[in-house]
Amino acid sequence: SNPNELSSIPLPESIRFDKSGEVYFRSLRIDDIDKGYLALLSQLTDAPELSRDRFEEVFNNMKKRGDYFVAVGEHVATKKLVACATLVIEHKFIRDGGRAGHIEDVVVHNSMRGKNLGARLMDVLKYVGETGGCYKVILDCSQDNVAFYQRCGFKQKEVQMAVYFPRNQARRAKL
Repeated sequence: SNPNELSSIPLPESIRFDKSGEVYFRSLRIDDIDKGYLALLSQLTDAPELSRDRFEEVFNNMKKRGDYFVAVGEHVATKKLVACATLVIEHKFIRDGGRAGHIEDVVVHNSMRGKNLGARLMDVLKYVGETGGCYKVILDCSQDNVAFYQRCGFKQKEVQMAVYFPRNQARRAKL
């Protein structure tokens, strides 16, 4: 396995590129901080810049756990990241010790929206979830995005609930 890559799960040729061949999908690499990864995340939510040391610390903690697959879409011509999404695999006591995949942090660069990159990200994460032994892959989304995820094969189920802890939002997690 490549120490600079978050995951060594190989993607099949059928989902490695978008339909135009402009964007290459793969696992996050430690040098993706230089390819606009954090700027891309900031199009989704408040994502303050991390120092290189902190980025590498988080990356290495995720790699060590082995339950993360961060899919990125790299624009072939510019070498900049234009899409990303994360799959976290939860190990469960139910379903005979089964696994469930949770999709988080889905974003396509605003200049690349409408090119089916989000659908390709979902193809990648569903493939990783299935090959990683997940019995399901789930996600939370806004009502505005329900139709998109339904076109990607997801079914609306249950209701999302959340509680936020403001004092922990700015605090560094101790991993």
